[in-house]
Order: sequence, then C-alpha cells, then structure tokens
Amino acid sequence: MAKITLNKSNFFHNLKICSEQAGGKEKIAIVLKDNAYGHGLLEIAQMSKEFGITKAVVRTIKEAQKINNFFEQILILADIETGTLAHSFHITINSIQDIDKIDSGTNIAIKIDTGMHRNGIKPQELQACIDGVFKKGLIIKSLFMHHRNADILSSEYFWQKDQFKALKKKAKKICAKLNMPKIAFHSCNSSALFRNNNFNEDFCRIGIAAYGYLKNEKPLNNPKLRPVLSLYSNKISTRVLKQGQKIGYGATLKAKKDMKVSTYDIGYGDGFLRIDPSIKFLTKDGYELLGKVSMDNISIDSDKKEILIFDNTKKLEKIHSTISYEILTALSSKIKREII
Repeated sequence: MAKITLNKSNFFHNLKICSEQAGGKEKIAIVLKDNAYGHGLLEIAQMSKEFGITKAVVRTIKEAQKINNFFEQILILADIETGTLAHSFHITINSIQDIDKIDSGTNIAIKIDTGMHRNGIKPQELQACIDGVFKKGLIIKSLFMHHRNADILSSEYFWQKDQFKALKKKAKKICAKLNMPKIAFHSCNSSALFRNNNFNEDFCRIGIAAYGYLKNEKPLNNPKLRPVLSLYSNKISTRVLKQGQKIGYGATLKAKKDMKVSTYDIGYGDGFLRIDPSIKFLTKDGYELLGKVSMDNISIDSDKKEILIFDNTKKLEKIHSTISYEILTALSSKIKREII
C-alpha cells in the first residue's frame, strides 16, 4: 500500500526555528487541524509533545479529544458542544451569538475580526461580548485575531496589528473592572511570526511553517525550513507496452516504442490530485507519470517495487496552480503514516 513518511529531524528543525523566533517553546501553539495539514493528527501530536510543545490548535472537538493526552491547552477553532469538556479545551467564540450555545464554566477564546471579515466578533462588540461571557459564567482564556495577508508586503499587516493592539488595551481594562483573571493574546500565524523581530505576544499559532513551507513575499523573511512529508507508492503490476499501444483513461499516452510500465497504488481517491496529461510530471527519482491519474492508481515508466512520488510540493504547486496547503491536506487519512 501507499505510505507517507514523516521526517522527525526535519520537523524538529522547523520547530526549533519557529520557537527561537518566538522566544521559546512555550510560545508555540502547533496547528493540527485537518489531520495536521495532511501529515497525520496523532503522529504530529506525538512528535510535538516530544519536542516540548504544550499548546495545540484544532478545528473540531473530535480532533481535540484524540490528542488531549498530548497537550496542556487545545484551542478549538470551529466547533461548539454542550456538556462537560476537558479543562484543556478552549472553545472559540466566532460570533456574539455563540455565548448562548456554550455551557457555564467552559473555557473560551474570543476571536475578533480586525479585517479578515470571516469569523470573529466585531471590534465594537468587544464590551458586550465580554459582559455576556461574564454573565454566562464562561472563562475567558484568550483573545485573538487572524491576519489576512501577513505574507504580502503591504500596509494592511500593520493596519490589522494596530487594531489588535488597541483592542488588547481595551480588553485588559474591561477584564480588570470585572476582576477577571489575566487573559492571553495571540495574533500571529507562521507568516506573521517571521515579520516580528521582537515577538511579544503570549504565543503564536504555527501551521505551515512547522511542516516545512512558507512563502512570504520578498523581501520578507523566509527561514530555511525543511519539508516533513514524503509520499511513496508501491507497485501493483508490471507489463510491456508495445509501440503504438495506449494506456489509461482517454488513451492520452501512445507508446513511441516498446516500454516497461508499472501500475502503482496511488490515485486521486487517495488525494493525489489529477494532472493534465499534457503536463509532464516526474517523480522525485525522475520516473514519468504516463497518461491520466486514476482513482486508485497511476502508471509510471518504472518497475521498482516502491517509488517516491514527492518529498516537496513545489513542483505540484506549479502544475496545479495552487498552494502547498491544498496538496498536503488532500492526502487521505487512510494512507499509512510512518515517522522516520
């Protein structure tokens, strides 16, 4: 069967760079949503704990439950559930209406919309939100925002940063009047972290950089990260394709000479996206993809038992006109992950 390997040395290298930029391991919250960006939720959680990371960010409560034993604090971005939750879980309030949906005593994080215009309360709702949380008996653990273009050289990054600075000051005053415990503040994703020469927030949320990718627009800082994930596929069968014979759906490839061809156990059903047959794709070791990607397999001009499809998404990003996130998160959770 196809498999994914996860290079622990590369992962630790990336985390070391991020934690040094942030000022310590305690300043890092590893983002594990969507199966840890396709790398494997449990595998990445395990390595993160081993490195010394104590905070994580996920999308759902179900994800949080799977990794509860690995972290002291887990921020849940987009899920609300009534009933008793683990003390380590922090439920995000994405709109002021969420307050009524959450049980008293629950730890919460307030997301504030400083310009992304996706999720989060409006800045002018901050007083009403904190008052509502206080009356409901919820426990505010943090206030946070999300940058919409920290990877782009523009003034909008500073505009959002200034808005958040003012809102932090306001939130501190409101909480002090209510005698509420000190809350944490965080705004930086991977790109924003590397735009800070003196990072001074409580922690940052590190996603794509931990997995070895970051594309900050020049001249912004791009650290020397190392991709963590490699995709391998195993041979199903081998045959000789005679000159003039065609292969695969649509018969898009016609053999110019007799050639040895093997079928391998990876396809778009496993999350390896389809590639336009007119575009030449070579595996890491230089073997050519022949014809169209099928649901469960591909044809390659090799007879090796196992081939390395890719260990870096750059080539596929260009082919698909997309970003590393999409290529990685598309990979099926059914594919075996192995830490090396």
